[in-house]
Amino acid sequence: MSIYRERVHRGSARATVLRTVGTRERRSHLSAPRVPTVGIDIGGTKVMAGVVDADGNILEKVRTETPDKSKSPKVVEDTITELVLDLSDRHDVHAVGIGAAGWVDADRSRVLFAPHLSWRNEPLRDRLAERLAVPVMVDNDANAAAWAEWRFGAGRDEDHLVMITLGTGIGGAILEDGQVKRGKYGVAGEFGHMQVVPAGHRCPCGNRGCWEQYSSGNALVREARELAAAESPVAYGITDRVGGNINEITGPLITELARDGDAMCIELLQDIGQWLGVGIANLAAALDPSCFVIGGGVSAADDLLISPARDAFRRTLTGRGYRPEARIVKAQLGPEAGMVGAADLARLVARRFRRATRRRVERYERAGSSSPLRLAPRGGQAGRE
Repeated sequence: MSIYRERVHRGSARATVLRTVGTRERRSHLSAPRVPTVGIDIGGTKVMAGVVDADGNILEKVRTETPDKSKSPKVVEDTITELVLDLSDRHDVHAVGIGAAGWVDADRSRVLFAPHLSWRNEPLRDRLAERLAVPVMVDNDANAAAWAEWRFGAGRDEDHLVMITLGTGIGGAILEDGQVKRGKYGVAGEFGHMQVVPAGHRCPCGNRGCWEQYSSGNALVREARELAAAESPVAYGITDRVGGNINEITGPLITELARDGDAMCIELLQDIGQWLGVGIANLAAALDPSCFVIGGGVSAADDLLISPARDAFRRTLTGRGYRPEARIVKAQLGPEAGMVGAADLARLVARRFRRATRRRVERYERAGSSSPLRLAPRGGQAGRE
């Protein structure tokens, strides 16, 4: 397994004591212990892990591709465990948060379905907790990213926030009064599969006309490739850029050319932005938030995307002119938002581990032994809240 690290070199491999620390307690972030935790962001081909402090600062970050790009649950769990143990060589690890691209149940223990990994009703939390000496929290990656933006980014001080993540598809999350709204079964926020065009483009989910078929990275690339394949004169610039190889047309390339003034690429981003604004207006009618935060890879287009979205939102919003309008802003934390959010959510469960660790340390000290915990806090921190 190849690991890329910022700031430090790889530490020694190590074993760990297998221990489950019990069911997570729900606690306010205001009373959570200010201790470092690890956030994990799981994608289809890579896993990113980072140690994050209580202020959202990344102390160290590591990244690895899964071996042979395997997507099996066992391989990904092995990879997560290796990264956490590696980081624990240099940091006090008090809890681990997982942001998974998929549906996570209401207990935040199982990944019900992941479109890019072979996870079907996978008990991810318990399997990792059996291998690590700290509590584990699992959540949807968009929920984790939204939490990070609310705590440390573009959504700070907002009491009703909706996040839209534009990547290959559309994900999302809802926060109200400092709580992520996950729904009865844990799968709230799948905004990308709202139907916006009856009998429209077929979606991989099985339905037609889903929002993400008109406002996402896949939609952007699809439209550009169709124009290039049809040898449209408006596509000559991008076709020449890829040497006629249409499969090399990507979202970042379209954004780059749009910034350089390519008329077709600008128009495509405007189209994506207008559909984004229509969907946001629908969500405003249902949820009435104060702020929409736009994240994900496509948001890198900045005002080329956000400005058309704001215009379409104002034109489409029900009751326009007679109601307050939610702000629409770009996310601030970039691709690390999911990792930071997962780490911060995990901090809410760290107190239970700290108390259990303190009791065990005291018990072993009374018995004249040393604590066997491999990931227990160093420097006497176990006794401080």
